[in-house]
Amino acid sequence: MNNMNKLMTTIATAASLAIWSLSATSTSAGEVLDRVLSTKTLTVAVGTDWGKMSYLDDKHELAGSDIDLAKAVADRLGVEIKFVTPGWDVITAGKWEGRWDLSLGQMTPTKARGEKFSFPAIYFFSPGSAAVHSDSNSTELSDLNDKTIGVFASSTFEEYANGTFQPEWIGAKPIEYAFKAGEVKAYASGNINPLDDLRLGDGLRLDAVLWDTLKLQKAIEDGYPLKILPGKLFTAPASIAVLHGDKEFSDKIAEVVDSMRADGALSELTIKWYGADYSVE
Repeated sequence: MNNMNKLMTTIATAASLAIWSLSATSTSAGEVLDRVLSTKTLTVAVGTDWGKMSYLDDKHELAGSDIDLAKAVADRLGVEIKFVTPGWDVITAGKWEGRWDLSLGQMTPTKARGEKFSFPAIYFFSPGSAAVHSDSNSTELSDLNDKTIGVFASSTFEEYANGTFQPEWIGAKPIEYAFKAGEVKAYASGNINPLDDLRLGDGLRLDAVLWDTLKLQKAIEDGYPLKILPGKLFTAPASIAVLHGDKEFSDKIAEVVDSMRADGALSELTIKWYGADYSVE
């Protein structure tokens, strides 16, 4: 084969590949949305023991804020809802293979996760707080300067307490530290909980614990003698997650959640489950 024939063959092959690629892209575009609308079913991955997000109630039925959100999204799409419970590690692995259409679970939209997922709608903002013993004289975050702070090991709160926290979620703003700890005690999983040390008394082992606000509130409901200081350490966004590849579906989910935010339904949902509006930062 002479050089001219080789060149023509190469051009023809490249053109064929380009046409195939365009065809494949066109076929996959809108595939998830088309399937949801044609089957009249939205399949959502949730958990069975994720606290107020999603859990099994006394009737062994799924309940929680994420469950209510999924049902509302399906209703506004005009389809039925179907739940699956694959486990968080399976969800975040990203190999869904069409078994569900989207996942809930207040996933933080980090840049690393953005390699696998699209995040069409932020629906929750999870704040972090500092709790002190109920006998403490501390009334604001700055009172924790030079104090002994308890945190869970390898958590964002340990990084915050050490002044090294660099949030990785998309659109994150630089952290402004409200105090500088004197000592940070990190508690590894399986060891005593930092809240158990704090409950022993003000300043006996700890002066404060940094943790997720809602979990601190749950600890207080469970009888821990604590109080949460006013002010947020930081607020992490939580998003619906879908796989890359179907912009039409992603845009439709965004449109639905935007409509819920606009008419107040999203706000009402978080107030129902958490006693405050966590749909806004």
